[in-house]
Amino acid sequence: MSQIASPQNPRLKALRRLHAKRERTRSARFLAEGEDLIAAAERAGRPALEGYRVAGTELGGARFHDVDASALAGASTLGSGTRVIGVYEQRWTDPLGPLCVYLHGVADPGNVGAVLRSAQAFGASSVALGPGCADPHSPKAVRASMGAIFSVALARAGDVAELPGERIALLSGAGDPLHGPADGPAHAVTLLIGAEREGLPDDVVAACERTARIPIASESLNAAMAATVALYEMTRWGGRGIDTVPAS
Repeated sequence: MSQIASPQNPRLKALRRLHAKRERTRSARFLAEGEDLIAAAERAGRPALEGYRVAGTELGGARFHDVDASALAGASTLGSGTRVIGVYEQRWTDPLGPLCVYLHGVADPGNVGAVLRSAQAFGASSVALGPGCADPHSPKAVRASMGAIFSVALARAGDVAELPGERIALLSGAGDPLHGPADGPAHAVTLLIGAEREGLPDDVVAACERTARIPIASESLNAAMAATVALYEMTRWGGRGIDTVPAS
């Protein structure tokens, strides 16, 4: 296979189009850049649909085209360029239990990606995205996920009623402090988390069975930090329950 040398190569032009959300949505594809992300995809059983690597880079496979370094840098979203870019299929599912994280209005792609990373770390079943959330397949979100984008089930949820199990709204300064799982049998739970400033809308909170807060000295945590603390509390004794109070 001959090496791609021109930045105007049609394949590289197609890569650059995937920088835009509209093209990612239309094609149901996305990019991952760098050896670590490509390796994470392979471990998760998600081979690249196609890939591009600087000539001499060992990572990759038969689907990876050799590309001149400067030409590949022109298709990268990283200021310093990259040695490898993979193109992957987007995969969506329904919200899954027994432990689901729901994000509402989390517009920072870095936070969305970091929540995916925490969900993978603590064994969450899925991350569901509600209105106003950033694209989890954007380059910034994919990088922040540190490969979790390939192994955590992603869902869209237009209504709280679609979420599995007991729905628990995490609020700032309201509800009882968040505690770990009770001694009873495990049950399905969805943790609902809003943006740092706006939080969860009143109608979303009203649709939940319970509310809880993370006891902290400051006013609030960003969505990724709140999700990480909540997931730790939910799983540190190996359970799936949580002590909270009913939503009003």
